[in-house]
Amino acid sequence: MEATGIATSRRKRRISPTFVAHSAFLLLFPGFFFYQTLLGIGAIPAFLGGYFTLVAMVLLLPLAAALFCAVKRDRAYATSLDLCLVLLALYYLLVLAANFASGATTIIVERYVASVLFCFETYVIFRMIDFTDKNFLKIIVVSLLVMSVITYYFSVGGFFFLQALGEAKDPASLATYQGFARSYIYTYLIVASITRSMALRYLLYAVATSALFLNGARSEFSAVMFLIPVVELYYAKQRLYAIFALLLLSIVLVGGVETIVTALPENRILQLLDLSHSSSAITRQRFTSDALRTIWTNPVFGDFASYPDGHYAHNVLTTWVDFGLFGFVFFCSLLVWHAAWLFFNGFFSKTKSGDFVLAGSFVCAVILWAVTAKNMPDMSVGAALGAFARYRYKQKHPLNTQIVSFAIGR
Repeated sequence: MEATGIATSRRKRRISPTFVAHSAFLLLFPGFFFYQTLLGIGAIPAFLGGYFTLVAMVLLLPLAAALFCAVKRDRAYATSLDLCLVLLALYYLLVLAANFASGATTIIVERYVASVLFCFETYVIFRMIDFTDKNFLKIIVVSLLVMSVITYYFSVGGFFFLQALGEAKDPASLATYQGFARSYIYTYLIVASITRSMALRYLLYAVATSALFLNGARSEFSAVMFLIPVVELYYAKQRLYAIFALLLLSIVLVGGVETIVTALPENRILQLLDLSHSSSAITRQRFTSDALRTIWTNPVFGDFASYPDGHYAHNVLTTWVDFGLFGFVFFCSLLVWHAAWLFFNGFFSKTKSGDFVLAGSFVCAVILWAVTAKNMPDMSVGAALGAFARYRYKQKHPLNTQIVSFAIGR
């Protein structure tokens, strides 16, 4: 009887898909930041290598199982967006397989496969995040504060660069500033989404912009600066007054830019004020010109990996070069359509929602990065569309906000 009771207890043990998503987020983003910090100060060896890819591989099956069980329990959880993403992923993987078989540069193929994997995982994570889980939100807020303190404390000469400390036991596994910035902004966007107090939001803006300034990641810094007026206009009761205030503030900042720059330490972020003196911007412009020439020569099918590794256009044009016109149009259509839907169906809503802020922030950030900074598909695409799917599902099924638990061991 006792053995039967134990067996029954084990069969009834349940794990929430939301718990899986929350755990995955904490491991992939704050976890990455803290692991890399300990690695950078020499506190630990690189026993997990660079961490992110390895942990992502471990989390793949649990996240896939969580999504499968959610859809199995509630068929309405699967939407047309899921179908579109499956079709896009299959098309990308087919192109990658064909080019790999024909002898394309292996490292570029591997990078794209990893991107598809990361997009899937961020899609599941941000689709299942639950803002009613107070313990998770507390951990997120504390994580953001700790990441900010770490950035401030270990900055040298106005720049957060742990490699400069020379303490890492395995410097080859130490992440660049971009990896730290990725963890920071993903965590920041969740905290910004749950912060309803205007005073706390402005305090959060000050903390985040100063930390990302010290980090030196121009893409993430630009995204936060771009999203501040977007979020404030969303929450504003009188948008006309808010627009006037933002214009006035912009005029003041532009007029006092020299004074502001003089007071700040030398940093890569300041290159945003004059890209003509930025070697990185000049190089990226050259890569973009190369991509346009490739597109002009091969407008329909593109020319996969027709550039040396790392010499891709740091924008969405690389999608056209590597996946052809169809892949480019399909990808851009997904972003533009969902951005337009959010604008017309959520931005002017009288009922304010943190779910909308999260989805809108990620979609806006992805479009900004796709135009100016990042190769696509970036994992932020999965986060953006996952947050959108979550917001849309909760709108259509307001009474079913909790994803049911699923049993393990059955």
